[in-house]
Amino acid sequence: MRWAPDARGRLERAAIELFAEQGYAATTVPQITARAGLTTRTFFRHFADKREVVFGGDEIPENAARLILAAPSGLAPMAVLRTVLHRVSAEFFASDRAETGAWRAMILANDELRDRDARKRADMVRASRAAFLERGQPPLEATVLAELGVLAFQVALDEWAAGSDDRSMDAVVDEVLATIARQAQDRAER
Repeated sequence: MRWAPDARGRLERAAIELFAEQGYAATTVPQITARAGLTTRTFFRHFADKREVVFGGDEIPENAARLILAAPSGLAPMAVLRTVLHRVSAEFFASDRAETGAWRAMILANDELRDRDARKRADMVRASRAAFLERGQPPLEATVLAELGVLAFQVALDEWAAGSDDRSMDAVVDEVLATIARQAQDRAER
C-alpha cells in the first residue's frame, strides 16, 4: 500500500503489541512493520529507531514548554504546574491505563529504555526550566519548578498506571502535588 492512513499509530500499536509479546530486545523493526502492514521505509519516516516508538522525538519536551508558556499569566507557578499536568494527562493518559502500565513495565525491565527514560526526563526538565525562565521566574525557582513538575508527573504516571482503583490520572496528579505541598509545609514548620 503506497499510502496508509494512521501509519504512525499503526506502527506504534504493532510495536507495543510485539514488545509485550516477545520483549523489547527481541523485537525488530521489520517485525513491527510486518505487523502494521507497512514498509520499513515508512517506519523510518516516522521514527529514528524502535526506542522512539516508546519515547517519541523532541515533541514531548517541546510540548511541555509550550504548555507552560501557554498557561494564563496570572497563575502562581504551582498552579501552572497543576494546569500543565492536567492538560498532559487529559491529552495523553485519559484512558488506556493497562497499556500505559505495560509500557512502563517494559521500560523498567530494560536497561536501554530506563537510560532513555532518564534522558527524556532530563530533556523535559531543561525545556520546562527554559519556559519558566521565559515566564519571568528567577533561575533557582525555574529549576525547582521544572524538577518538581517532571517528578510529580513521573510519580503520578507510575502510580496511576499501577493502580487498580477508579482514580483518574488528574486525581493522582492532584494527590502527588498535595503530598509535595504537605511535605514542604511540614519542613517549614520544623
